[in-house]
Amino acid sequence: MTGALLIGLYVFVLAMFIGFELITKVPPTLHTPLMSGSNAISGISIVGALLVIGRGGDSPLMRWIGLAALILATINVVGGFLVTDRMLQMFKSKDAS
Repeated sequence: MTGALLIGLYVFVLAMFIGFELITKVPPTLHTPLMSGSNAISGISIVGALLVIGRGGDSPLMRWIGLAALILATINVVGGFLVTDRMLQMFKSKDAS
């Protein structure tokens, strides 16, 4: 493994650990506002993944990692919008359609 790939792997594992620890400590009342912020961050991740795919050079491994990042960030954005929409539907009045 190259040094840059190894450092990237370390950063990825640490980010997963910190993200898991933060998410498990969020109270339910703050979940929806934080989901909106998470969607914005995932949008930035999508742009970064597209840059990696487009400028991955000759490394097929970097392109596969970029593709995986693109797929996972897209799933996160779509799921976040669906959950946020469902939460907002709960606050609409029954008579207004």
